Amino acid sequence: MKTISIITPCYNEERNVAELYKEVKSVMAGIRGYEYEHIFIDNASTDNTVSILKEIAGKDRNVKLIVNLKNYGHLKSPFYAILQARGDAVISVVADLQDPPALIRSFIEKWEAGYKIVVGVKNESKEARWMFFVRKLYYWLISVISTSKQIKNFTGFGLYDRSVIEILRQYDERYPYFRGLISDLGFPVARVEFIQPRRKKGRSNNNLYTLFDLAMLGIVNYSVLPLRLATFIGLITAALSFFTALFYLIYKIIFWDKFQVGMAPLVIGIFFFSAVQLFFIGVIGEYIGAIYTQVKKRPLVIEKERINF
Repeated sequence: MKTISIITPCYNEERNVAELYKEVKSVMAGIRGYEYEHIFIDNASTDNTVSILKEIAGKDRNVKLIVNLKNYGHLKSPFYAILQARGDAVISVVADLQDPPALIRSFIEKWEAGYKIVVGVKNESKEARWMFFVRKLYYWLISVISTSKQIKNFTGFGLYDRSVIEILRQYDERYPYFRGLISDLGFPVARVEFIQPRRKKGRSNNNLYTLFDLAMLGIVNYSVLPLRLATFIGLITAALSFFTALFYLIYKIIFWDKFQVGMAPLVIGIFFFSAVQLFFIGVIGEYIGAIYTQVKKRPLVIEKERINF
């Protein structure tokens, strides 16, 4: 009998984890011929999430719990949980119920049809329209500049065969951009489209910084275009500066007494080139930071405890 591992990362999701557990259990009860484990990994929640999950795990041996010693961020913790799964296939489902558990059946059907990777693609969403538009714009941008073909509107919700997990284990990523890794592997991918529901309870723990962090990681890991752009813009601005200076010199020589250069062009030029330099220093810093994180070889997470393993 095959085993399906379902992974759910959570942080301060006391209002959602019990309902998610019930929905997953109901879906798996309706799919015959499979065993399953539901692994929750808690990123050091400060509410009652861990207590609720411990109570559930005490009644249901299919539920397993990893509690992190501290909050290791929204990328490391889910990836670590995936590496702990023992199933023939691993399914990632978020705790806020915006990844519909009902799609698990469709994922398994596609997997049994021969696909090693099955992803959920949210072509529509009931979240704020402006937010969905910004996300779609980012997915489009990363697909354009990436060195490998990216999956648009894919957040990590999907099914991954054991062979895929073993390959990911070899990557030894210290700060894994999971959706990029999946796209980079090159396996044929089955897509299951869905409409992302609105978050039912609680507030999202994602903020502007975490979203920016995720966006920059995707760009830095899968594109060198920003670095090439820095070189290109540097060459263009240097050429423009040279010809502008030459024009001012000739114009001043011809109209020596009438033409006053003034301070405005100088001040504007200094501020413009300073802004360009600071922007690309930041871009270079992002690449250096990614290298630095990888070189340190620190563990993804340190566990405080685990239950039912």
